[in-house]
Amino acid sequence: MDREGPVRGVGGLSRAELEAGRDLLLPDVLSEGLPVVFCGLNPGLTSAVRGHHFVSPGNRFWPALARSGFTPGRYSPDRDGTLPELGMGFTNLVARATRGADELEPEEFVRGAEELRRKVLELRPGWLAFLGITGYRAGFGDRRAKVGPQETTIGGTRLWVLPDPSGRNAHWTPEGLAEEFGRLRAAAGLPDRSLPTGRS
Repeated sequence: MDREGPVRGVGGLSRAELEAGRDLLLPDVLSEGLPVVFCGLNPGLTSAVRGHHFVSPGNRFWPALARSGFTPGRYSPDRDGTLPELGMGFTNLVARATRGADELEPEEFVRGAEELRRKVLELRPGWLAFLGITGYRAGFGDRRAKVGPQETTIGGTRLWVLPDPSGRNAHWTPEGLAEEFGRLRAAAGLPDRSLPTGRS
């Protein structure tokens, strides 16, 4: 196998393998009426190649889910398809996979927000939770938005902005991430599954 260039990604993916991810779509994990749907900015190349959400070991999404009580213990990315059983789903503001968000064009955020509204109105989740404030501000034009619940709604769906769980977002500690995720879990009425009996 060609290993030209720097090796990046889970499992030692080569540059060529990662670039092949640009031609792939990472499927949503959705069903009707979920209490929470998490919305990423757009898939990374590693996630697109692997076919699962938040595959990068530097991303703190899965640890934050566990520490905040969304999941009973830490899930691996290959279990993302089981999260609707726990009341959660996944989508992205922009479907196109890239190495970084700086590769996205402004109009992609606008088109992505329109498609996201369509999905939300059809599936009616309780909360749509943006993973990072950048995507929310770009897609909805609210430059003053801060982390936490938003005044904007999509139909009957309320919106929440979570901190970006990327390992590059050093401003938020693992404890801070878990606390903010936990606030959303409680608002959505989901039990604390980190407790032995799953009590809220």
